[in-house]
Amino acid sequence: MKLTNMKHTGLLAAILLTFCSFGAYAAESHMEQALKHAEAAAKADDGKTIAEHAEAAKTHAKTADEHLDAGIKSLNDAIDHGKMKHPEAAKKSAEEAITHLKAAQ
Repeated sequence: MKLTNMKHTGLLAAILLTFCSFGAYAAESHMEQALKHAEAAAKADDGKTIAEHAEAAKTHAKTADEHLDAGIKSLNDAIDHGKMKHPEAAKKSAEEAITHLKAAQ
């Protein structure tokens, strides 16, 4: 019975780590993916392929832009909280900015 529980625990851990790694990869490479798809669109010879790659590039670029906008907002919040002498709130906003700016990459 214990061996079965250990197998299930190991399998669950492997599945969880797999999903976490997919999320980390997606969050850190929106601009790279946008650029790769734009380059593929520029190199393609048929309209359908060009359109597909351009659409994918646009989607990744928009996601990066949304994260960049959110990062700027968080930085503004950090500035405002810092000026109001609220260090904990300023620090939290700066940490949120880091998360968004990393995701925009």
